[in-house]
Amino acid sequence: MTYQSDLLTTLTSRGYVHQMTDAAALDALAGKQVVPGYIGFDPTAPSLHVGSLVQIMLLRRLQQTGHKPIVLMGGGTGKIGDPSFKDEARKLLGEDGIKANVASIRRIFERFLTFAPEGEVGGPTDAVMLDNAEWLDALEYIPFLRDVGQHFSVNRMLAFDSVKLRLDREQSLSFLEFNYMILQAYDFLELSRRADCRLQMGGSDQWGNIVNGIELARRMDSTEVYGVTTPLITTADGGKMGKTMSGAVWLHEDQLPHFDYWQFWRNTDDRDVGRFLKLFTDLPLDEIARLEALEGAEINAAKIVLANEATAMCRGRDAAEQAAETARKTFEEGASGDSLPSFAVAGGAIGLVEALVSLGFVASNGEARRKIAEGAVRVDGEAVKEPTASIDVAAPVRLSLGKKRHGMLTPS
Repeated sequence: MTYQSDLLTTLTSRGYVHQMTDAAALDALAGKQVVPGYIGFDPTAPSLHVGSLVQIMLLRRLQQTGHKPIVLMGGGTGKIGDPSFKDEARKLLGEDGIKANVASIRRIFERFLTFAPEGEVGGPTDAVMLDNAEWLDALEYIPFLRDVGQHFSVNRMLAFDSVKLRLDREQSLSFLEFNYMILQAYDFLELSRRADCRLQMGGSDQWGNIVNGIELARRMDSTEVYGVTTPLITTADGGKMGKTMSGAVWLHEDQLPHFDYWQFWRNTDDRDVGRFLKLFTDLPLDEIARLEALEGAEINAAKIVLANEATAMCRGRDAAEQAAETARKTFEEGASGDSLPSFAVAGGAIGLVEALVSLGFVASNGEARRKIAEGAVRVDGEAVKEPTASIDVAAPVRLSLGKKRHGMLTPS
């Protein structure tokens, strides 16, 4: 389908859209006025991770196409935790922990979005950050049940995939968590009243919650609001985006050094480069088409562009340039300025223990296994703690022991 608004044209051409409610009406609305749109984030940690980056980029695209992003922090719902597609309940945070996390997470959004200067009234497209604790904490239970609860069918709530999955697995779903979808729907209603919000966006797992909010706004206020969800972002090998062997890829440098963040993007699978350039950088689509058409060893140039652009957006251009230079020195010169030791691998793969011995990093297999267990070994910047791991050497691979010992495994 061809859209008239810059918003939907941008979202669809860059691969953000999985489902939409009444796309034609949303397209028409976005073509004639500023559309305030929101995404909710529960402050369960001091930083968000790469798994949240698609949603952050959605808000960035909203602002880039002339609309108003609303970042909704779940200071209220964060006290419960979203049960959607979770196997068990989250650990509940206290008031102080939630407030500290909200303040920390705000720094991330200030890198991706334009907010009004502190103390000034923002313009029509300046981003705002709100906290649903402002209205949820003030709710009175009986009036809420009477006024809002009557619009929800328990039969339908039980049929949502996010709930049904837990019940089918016979995993506990507390009444507290069961209320989450009602509160999220109420958030949409409240934002439509307070901020003229007309759009909620989120991951595909949020579809049921978004539809609930749309229906609640229609029933209680006769207001038409809309929803957009993104596809689940997985890597070409079927893995979950942002999950690595060494854990989550955090957006804050407090949780993950600049170089490791840069290296995460540099290690992107060849098949994902074009898609990730569209989702996670501001490069024009024609330039992305040129980069994703590169083949063989040349695709590494596209990966470096991806790493540079994604890191610059999240950590700043200086951080991206420093990380790229560190990588160049590590790969090409070695940390001391000398050539890196290398070992040619026959057969396309080598065991991690054998690789450490072959490069001369350790004197024995036993020492290699100990270093791996200690978390001292990295393959292309990613920690590997499994001694039985095998390394695919279809292309050059950097192997590191600690911070100072680096070598290259090359295909023979």
